Amino acid sequence: MVNDPIGDLIVQIKNAGLIGKDFVELPHSRHKHDVAAKLKDMGYVSDVEKVGKDKPALKIAIAYNEDGSPKITDVKRVSKPGRRLYTGAKDAHPVKYGTGSLIISTPKGILSDSEVRRDRVGGEMLFKIW
Repeated sequence: MVNDPIGDLIVQIKNAGLIGKDFVELPHSRHKHDVAAKLKDMGYVSDVEKVGKDKPALKIAIAYNEDGSPKITDVKRVSKPGRRLYTGAKDAHPVKYGTGSLIISTPKGILSDSEVRRDRVGGEMLFKIW
């Protein structure tokens, strides 16, 4: 683990899918849980749950296509701990001509680029996923 929990989250999900794992477990935090729940809503992961009482963990089930390939092809971290990047609603453009998504942390919660444009709210660009 390094000092970028969201970066660790998305890379571990991507890598688990590439090697064919069913799920990945990470230390739980509310922010990571919200990001994983958004990925579940978008269909990139199949299930998200909090397990454990003393040291809670976040258990994320990886989603796969019918041919067995993972639904997450690649991810790119946009805003990093050393350099935070923000966007307005007008500047949140589609990723990969609409086949991917830009995940943004807003005052209304974790939203995708299309939801940001619809709700007209800006925030910190977390990562691109496709």
